[in-house]
Amino acid sequence: MSTTNPHTKPWRNWSGAVRFTPRNFAKPHSIPQLQSLVREVGARNGQLRVVGSGHSFTPLVQTPDTLVSLENLSGIESVDGHIGHIYAGTSLKPLGIELARRGFGMTNLGDINKQALAGAVSTGTHGTGASLGSISTQIRGMDLVLASGEAIHCSATENAEIFDAARVCVGALGVIAKLDIELQPAYRLKLIKRAMDLDDCLAQAPDLARLYRHFEFYWIPHTRRTLVKLMDWTAEPESARGMTTAAELLIENGAFGVASRLARMNPDWAPGIARFIGNVTKSDESTMVADCHRAFSTTRLVRFQEMEYELPVERGPDALRELAEHIQRKQVRVHFPVEYRYVAADDIWLSPFYQRDAVAISVHQYVGMAHQEYFAAAEAIFRNHGGRPHWGKMHNLAERELSELYPRWNDFQRVRKQLDPKGMFSNALLRRWFGD
Repeated sequence: MSTTNPHTKPWRNWSGAVRFTPRNFAKPHSIPQLQSLVREVGARNGQLRVVGSGHSFTPLVQTPDTLVSLENLSGIESVDGHIGHIYAGTSLKPLGIELARRGFGMTNLGDINKQALAGAVSTGTHGTGASLGSISTQIRGMDLVLASGEAIHCSATENAEIFDAARVCVGALGVIAKLDIELQPAYRLKLIKRAMDLDDCLAQAPDLARLYRHFEFYWIPHTRRTLVKLMDWTAEPESARGMTTAAELLIENGAFGVASRLARMNPDWAPGIARFIGNVTKSDESTMVADCHRAFSTTRLVRFQEMEYELPVERGPDALRELAEHIQRKQVRVHFPVEYRYVAADDIWLSPFYQRDAVAISVHQYVGMAHQEYFAAAEAIFRNHGGRPHWGKMHNLAERELSELYPRWNDFQRVRKQLDPKGMFSNALLRRWFGD
């Protein structure tokens, strides 16, 4: 096992909002090594958190004790039929490439492919598609290392209660070591991007979500402009992939970084920058065909802070209209687009999509710009519409509020205390969410 002196390597997350120095940092090379590490930490009543790529925006992995990276526990162990047995530390980008090489693809993914697989599953990370669930719904089994150091397998037929809790568990039950994922035969998607008026987009959204396998849009604050992404199965050959539209050049490339730095230098310019983006992109349209893992992913060159809430699908339009009205009335200093996606209901105890179809609304702010007041106002709107927060994004809820949002909350707590009675896998944030 590789252990480094943490004082020479402080850790920070992708957005820079979380920074800390753990006492110990370990990279086990096998599941038995991981088990030995967990036993060692348990023997001294220590605490342990597992880090992926750092794409969570909260101090989810922060610990004063032992931080564990599973980057050496990565790759595809095997594919059995349409089930891939994949190590938990595998990053989504190389996973997509390797699955395509073997003739397979994931059912759905988000638009960022930098995350580690276990981190994406543990936080309920998702893509978009009215009939498609989060990445966690693609899991058919997992190997979990418990606080005792024991490794167990859980699935719908084996340790089923643990499986229901562990598919979204924010690392509170143990260390996910390996995942069994249901795969699809390799496929291509045709991606259409176009600009639409906000009111037209919201009016057509239910139909677009039914007509296309994947539908989402970005609303540009201080405007009535949206950028729509539509994706569906296709047998067409792959097309050249390039930054072809003004929207792509401005939002997904370096030009947006320049605009963001200007907004940070003088926040009063942010509304004007947003309106400029809206004007430039008002007639955008482009089409691309790509293998699924390429079609899903978007390059993120500009770093930001993010809050996301998952709302009942019927409440999404009113919530977004209220957010737009608030931003306009208060002249909120923000130029980052607001993302709007669809996710199908599931039966996972702590999934934000538990027993209800949802729309996910994400608000962003450029790093270094004030976000607290803006996010607090958005959170109040989302909560008023019955929203549940994304576990990996910023929010201000604690145990009392969270327990009211999840019908199986007490069942999760029971399993958590059964599997980790001494709180080895807890930290300050999890104590705020779950208590001692």
